Amino acid sequence: MFARTFRAATPTATRAFSTTPRASLARMSIVGRLGVAPEEVTVSSDRTLVRYVIGTNYGKGENQKTSWFRVASFVEGKQKDYLMNVPKGSLLYVDADARMESYTDGEGNKRSNLSLIARNFDVISRPKNEGVDVNEEGIVQEHASG
Repeated sequence: MFARTFRAATPTATRAFSTTPRASLARMSIVGRLGVAPEEVTVSSDRTLVRYVIGTNYGKGENQKTSWFRVASFVEGKQKDYLMNVPKGSLLYVDADARMESYTDGEGNKRSNLSLIARNFDVISRPKNEGVDVNEEGIVQEHASG
């Protein structure tokens, strides 16, 4: 008796969440150390990007290896100034759009490249420098020499 009533009510209840087709999406999150200081590159007369390299380690002991990821970021204004001043060795979290690109090099060999365009980033920690301490609030305090 109850099963028949329940079945009659459910088939008409459908909901469409979107009328647009689903877009392809490839994203990558990386936590790693900044390999070199970020550099600004001009890509057109009115547009620049910031390039940097993130290194991540995997494996243990003598089997430990490092993967290097080249990242491009189209940040502007204060975000660009901040990113440009992040020192080598800083631990970063990067959320990026990922795309595989295939090409043929100058010697005729087929190659592929992972292209990462940063959507956002966060500096988790900065490298420890000799002679400089950072307190709990992140304020740099230099050692008194004497």
